[in-house]
Amino acid sequence: MPIVLANQLTKIYREKDAVPVHALDSVSLEIEPGEFTALVGPSGSGKTTLLNIIGGLDTPTEGSVEVDGKNLGTLNKRELAAFRLHHLGFVFQAYNLVPVLTAEENVAFTLLLRGVDKQKRQNMVRDELEALGIEKELHRRRPHKLSGGQQQRVAVARATVGEPKLILADEPTANLDSTTGKRLLDKMKSMNEQKGITFIFSTHDPLVMERANRIVHLRDGKIIEDKRP
Repeated sequence: MPIVLANQLTKIYREKDAVPVHALDSVSLEIEPGEFTALVGPSGSGKTTLLNIIGGLDTPTEGSVEVDGKNLGTLNKRELAAFRLHHLGFVFQAYNLVPVLTAEENVAFTLLLRGVDKQKRQNMVRDELEALGIEKELHRRRPHKLSGGQQQRVAVARATVGEPKLILADEPTANLDSTTGKRLLDKMKSMNEQKGITFIFSTHDPLVMERANRIVHLRDGKIIEDKRP
């Protein structure tokens, strides 16, 4: 059974006195569990919109999307937030770390919301940060005291710490140098292979495409190519 089943997704953005923008145009896509998929295409092709709809961060104008067997269109805001909390992980290009929390607290926040007890939470966070190469002396630092690469690794740890079935990553290497980006992707690929976590990336980065076992090309809101290298 696909972990993602998108059916005829259309997304139209309308603003006052402006021409409507068709971000997605009847897009259908199935993602199987354990895939490491890259959504690629030029800016404005619809890849980030598609990623956001799959993650329940945006809603389609038409069509439907099921994630892990759940039709997201049938959920109210509270149910959708709970579904994201327990089933999905997100890695954003801008990191989206909470500035007043330490690296450790940022990673622990999702587990706290899930009700994981303190000792187990601390152990899970420590293990995840160390697995991603975040040194212990950095665990207590707030985001502004970390480099871009360190912040992104913390963001990945936050997404992966609860071992969700699906992780959505929007341009996760865009602000990183090639060496840091490669290390981060190697860690994510290892998680994919060893833990069976499904990854979907929105990306321009050849480093992501080299590791992907599926590349979906979008242009003008449509899928123009879907290949498995």
